[in-house]
Amino acid sequence: QVQLVESGGGLVQPGGSLRLSCAASGSIFSIAVMGWYRQAPGKQRELVAGITSGDSTNYVDSVKGRFTISRTKANSTVYLQMNSLKPEDTAVYYCNAIRLIPTISEYWGQGTQVTVSS
Repeated sequence: QVQLVESGGGLVQPGGSLRLSCAASGSIFSIAVMGWYRQAPGKQRELVAGITSGDSTNYVDSVKGRFTISRTKANSTVYLQMNSLKPEDTAVYYCNAIRLIPTISEYWGQGTQVTVSS
């Protein structure tokens, strides 16, 4: 099992920055991919950014150049640095982890609210 706990959300003005953290615990040694998703009211949950155990990253087009995902080598924490925030970034942000061993398993955090508003 893997447990994920997010932190770092809050209210920020347009153009501001926030850094989200996701602390992983449990059987983290076999995590293959970690990522951040978000869900705005009335919209489907979407992948914002992902990072593999080999440090390959991918981003949704709307955040490229503004957001950066990173992780500690031990897979214990994954970060999402969010710069130049826009009102359309407002959503609940969820941490996600995928483990391949012994079976393919997916885990979610409880979510943290990010509100971008003046």
